Amino acid sequence: MLSWDRIPRDENSAIANAFDAAPDWTIELLSSDQSQTKVTKHILHCLRHKTQIGWLIDPDEQTVFVYLPEQQTQVFDQPEELPSYTFFCQ
Repeated sequence: MLSWDRIPRDENSAIANAFDAAPDWTIELLSSDQSQTKVTKHILHCLRHKTQIGWLIDPDEQTVFVYLPEQQTQVFDQPEELPSYTFFCQ
């Protein structure tokens, strides 16, 4: 996901089809055939390239892992525990 002001535009001010920007927020939904290690590596790669937050959602465990740059990973097992993030509304 990109915040509105970071969405790349072409010369006609239309949303660009391709761009090189890191997302502001990356959300990965772990499927049963995926490696959690590979998905986590992707989130960490994004965080190293200016992504502000990464979520790894594990539906089997009903858990959300929240990754923030240079902070300890947070784990949430209840939906009401998830903090809200408002940087997309700016």
